[in-house]
Amino acid sequence: MTTDIHEGPLEPAPAIATPVAAPARKTWREKRWERRRRRIWFEEALGWILVPIILVGLYYLVEALLGALGTSVSAIADGIRMIVSNL
Repeated sequence: MTTDIHEGPLEPAPAIATPVAAPARKTWREKRWERRRRRIWFEEALGWILVPIILVGLYYLVEALLGALGTSVSAIADGIRMIVSNL
């Protein structure tokens, strides 16, 4: 029993001319999946932009409301500390 061992470079496969087929149309499920994927990316980007803006806006809103009432966050915190220390 003998085996043939090839030691040189492999020969390239012969080029077969295949006709170029038109791209297949996407099914409704594939279209829905693409829409869903785009929507998820859009919502994620929007969240990264809007959440910090909302948080900073809420901070300034609380500051403005407390200023309108004649107090501040530090005054409220001092009052809470005094109540807790007297318990």
